[in-house]
Amino acid sequence: MKINNYDKIAGWYDSLSRMVFFKSQVNAQVEQLSFIHEKSKILIVGGGTGWILDEIAKDHLEGLDITFVEISINMLELAKKRKYGLNKIEFVHLPIEEFVSQQAFDVIVTAFLFDNFSKDRIEQVFSKLHHLLKSSGTWLFSDFEYIKEQGKKWQSLMLKSMYKFFGIISNVEAKELVNMDSLFENKGYLKRKEQKYYKGFIKGIVYQKPAA
Repeated sequence: MKINNYDKIAGWYDSLSRMVFFKSQVNAQVEQLSFIHEKSKILIVGGGTGWILDEIAKDHLEGLDITFVEISINMLELAKKRKYGLNKIEFVHLPIEEFVSQQAFDVIVTAFLFDNFSKDRIEQVFSKLHHLLKSSGTWLFSDFEYIKEQGKKWQSLMLKSMYKFFGIISNVEAKELVNMDSLFENKGYLKRKEQKYYKGFIKGIVYQKPAA
């Protein structure tokens, strides 16, 4: 089985997410969408079932150029059925590590992506995406947050349960959550918006890449 592949649970992944986290994961992503401007070139990485495409189309029925990269073919097939309006969209069935593009993007979206990776692969993927984002571009980031020295016991137990479950079902390689803050800070990204959800266990941050 490929690592970090959600084929087995593609059909009920969204329901499972909402059953556990209610609308927290949804809100963390939707409340960032106002930072997408018309005629943007957007890269969505690990977009899952593609429900975010419906939400984007509510404000941008046309004019966007979207590249949607997803490792799970079952997730990708569900995403293709979404109502994304007249926006131009390319669906790419690849792990992000193998994705190659000659164009740079105005916006990159990574929602609950990096929690799947080991530390080494996180650095590899982050570096690739950093170089694909235009100068002064926008990075819509959302994920779980747990800092051992500050986190709650229930957060630690939930993370362990999640990693055990998804390790079996989806061959997720990560065993623990890696704090991403330092990677963005080291590259000089500016936080334009930050919000916490689910009692601080989920965070959404809108980053702006520094000008060249």
